[in-house]
This record gives sequence, C-alpha cells and structure tokens, in this order.
Amino acid sequence: MSKLTSLPDALKAIPDGAMLALGGNTLNRAPMTAVYELARQQKRGLRLVKTAGAMDVDLLCLAGCVHSLDAGFVSYESHFGLCPHYRKGVEQGRIQSNEHACYTVISALRASAYGLPFMPVAGLRESDLRKTHPYFATVRDPFGGEELTVVRALRPDWAIVHVQQADELGNARIDGPLYEDVLMTQAARRVLVTAEEIVPEGFFRRSEQKPQIPHFLVHSVVHQPRGASPSSCLNHYPVDEEDVASFLALPDAEALTAWLNDRGRAAR
Repeated sequence: MSKLTSLPDALKAIPDGAMLALGGNTLNRAPMTAVYELARQQKRGLRLVKTAGAMDVDLLCLAGCVHSLDAGFVSYESHFGLCPHYRKGVEQGRIQSNEHACYTVISALRASAYGLPFMPVAGLRESDLRKTHPYFATVRDPFGGEELTVVRALRPDWAIVHVQQADELGNARIDGPLYEDVLMTQAARRVLVTAEEIVPEGFFRRSEQKPQIPHFLVHSVVHQPRGASPSSCLNHYPVDEEDVASFLALPDAEALTAWLNDRGRAAR
C-alpha cells in the first residue's frame, strides 16, 4: 500500500509535545522543508532529539516550537558560528537543554531500538552530566560490582529523516554518511521520510544499492525535492550559504513567519 502523502498532511499527525528526532548532521541532510512546515503549523512543546543540530534546531527555537532538546551539541560548525536562537532560549529559561555527549544520545537511541530501558555508557566518570542530567543514573554491575553510568532510553514519538531515494512503500536509501538517521528510525514509534526522488516499487530489489530503512518502519513518505536545503544533500546540492545567512539575519519570530511564507510561495 502506498504511503505517499503531502508534507502538511504528514506533519498534522505530529501532536504538540511530541518527542521528535531529526535526521542529518549540522548543515548536512537535515530535513529542513519538514522543519519549515512544523514552524508554519505552529507546533508547540516539541522535545527534540539530535546528535548535532544546527539550523533545524535554531529555526524551531525562533518559531517557539521547542520545549527541550537532547543533543550532543548545537552549532552551525562553520563561519556561521553558534546557534543564537537556541542559545537565547536556553539563557532565558524558555528551552530546557539536556546536554549530552553525542555518543550518549546514540546510546539512548540504541537502548530504545533494542527494547531496553537504559544503556551503560563509559567515559562519564568525572563528568558533572550524570549529576545534573535527568536521563543519567548509576547502577551496580551485577557481575563485577563496578559502579556504571547509564543513560535512559530516548524513545522518539516521531523521527523525520531526509533521504535521496524512497519508494511508495517506505523503503528508503541514503547516499553518503548515514549519521544517526537509521538508528532514529529503529528507535522511534513512527517515521516520516522525505525524499529527493520516488523510485518505482521493485527498484531496490533490482538494484545493487539496497535501502537502509525498510518499509515496515515507515509511517509516511513525502516526495520533497530539495527537502534538505539550505543544508546539503550529497549528489544533489551543496549548502546554500546565502539562504542560511538570510535566516540568521531575521530579527524575530514575526520576520520568520514572512520568511517562511516567501519560501512556501516559491515552492508552489
């Protein structure tokens, strides 16, 4: 059965307050068109999960969509610097920042994918994170008696990932680095895939290039060319630095609304 739908309809299914994992990494293959639509629909109270966020997180913070963020770091990781709207939201107490190392986000997602309530993590023996973070605790190793730090599973209600190819059934293929996208789809309750190209049913069976995301994990598929822009998408387009700069020049949420409407008209 075809899972193809429109982006507005797909995102209407995501309620306020949902835990939402966003694929991609900094300015690489982030599901930006879906992020724009989340802002247009004025979602509120979202609990974001991301190993390395950038404009996707920053834009949702400016739009007033974000309650909390579990992430390894948030930065444009380029000459654009840090993410000002995320930083301001945290400093003003409007956004709860649950600081991680990137690998503890991965461990928390992996626990969920494995059906476990938590995952042991190494390397936090001298860190204050385990003292202050609501998702960290310590347990006693039942075999050796050693005290272990564990991270609570992160079980996103939804994962949104952008891919180069998908079919109508939901099988999806990523070219280049996978980042944590596949793991997010395994950990989440529901998955939305946006794709540069919709290939015919049976394409992956005949191709040497197989999908990393199987159809049975995917709830809905949206055909969305340039769905990662202004972040990059391997084999399709580079980072649109002019567009990133135009976003960073916006003074407030009202200006963001007009900016998003301009992009919506251009897309139509």
